[in-house]
Amino acid sequence: LDDLDSYLPTQKDTSKIAQFFALLADQTRVRLLSALAIAPLCVTDLSRVLGLNQTTVSHQLRLLRDVGIVETKRDGKIIQYKIANPKINEILLVGVEYLGY
Repeated sequence: LDDLDSYLPTQKDTSKIAQFFALLADQTRVRLLSALAIAPLCVTDLSRVLGLNQTTVSHQLRLLRDVGIVETKRDGKIIQYKIANPKINEILLVGVEYLGY
């Protein structure tokens, strides 16, 4: 037990990890990420597919983009959103598998 603390993450790291999982603890964001796991989409398409207004979608995407979970690519006037790192898909899949789906 004397060495145990040297293997634990720092308080700063645990704070970042908790913030990351807090972002995934929202139904709307999980649905957005699930849609983006299938294909890159713009706000209009996400809004239509998920049955949410564009303001809500934009707000949630901004939160996810600010921490690097999603990224954007401009195609003319349209901004496409996609998951920034395949590890995000893996995390979602682990949750689905854990729940037995």
